[in-house]
Amino acid sequence: MVRIRLTRMGKKKQPFYRIVVVDQRKRRDGAYIESLGYYNPLKNPFILNVDVDKAVEWILKGAQPSETVRNLLSKAGVFKKVAEIKSQKKEANQ
Repeated sequence: MVRIRLTRMGKKKQPFYRIVVVDQRKRRDGAYIESLGYYNPLKNPFILNVDVDKAVEWILKGAQPSETVRNLLSKAGVFKKVAEIKSQKKEANQ
């Protein structure tokens, strides 16, 4: 199964994370399919940079986000865009 999850980057005691698409069986910091953005929780306010179009594309393909990534993507407005696309497809089919 393809997952969207965080991979840790940065120095000791100074982490930042990439939001990546990866096969579920891979290691946390292993090879990934595609990078969707990054998240830095240490800055105040935190920094979140997501390529919304790529994230929507992967979710529509069936990629499952982890709980943390689901929260981050909802803050970025990804799931709102997914809902709009799905409603447009339903209207087109009827």
